[in-house]
Amino acid sequence: MTLADRIRDNKAVYTMAGAGDLAVEKLREVPEQVTRLQGDFRENLTKLQVEVRDNVTRLQGRVEVKDLPGAAVAYVNQVSTRTVEVIDELAERGKKIVTRVENQVATQELQQSAQRTQRRTKAAVGEAKKTARAASRAATDASKKIGD
Repeated sequence: MTLADRIRDNKAVYTMAGAGDLAVEKLREVPEQVTRLQGDFRENLTKLQVEVRDNVTRLQGRVEVKDLPGAAVAYVNQVSTRTVEVIDELAERGKKIVTRVENQVATQELQQSAQRTQRRTKAAVGEAKKTARAASRAATDASKKIGD
């Protein structure tokens, strides 16, 4: 298995590719969202302040200290489960991106060009070795003639 195959089959690579693709998608939405949110901000802020005060007052009477450890464990379990789900979703998204890029004509042309370059380089190295051996033999023969 080549290094490229090992990288291609690595879930972390797909996850990073998926995360990058998702980031690009979300960044494209930012200007529109900023414009929309600027108008709603002041109105929502006032409503949220009232809502938070009401919720805090209501929850203060219902929370018991003995329930907090169990609630914390449940929350951690929920977060860890969701984290695994998100990683799997990003990996699947990344796999689709990598496959799409691999199948593009430009990528295939680049791979073919790299293979041609590699073949030419190997041929040039082979020729250079032959030339070096021939030069070494010629130098050895010349030194023998000088010594005679």
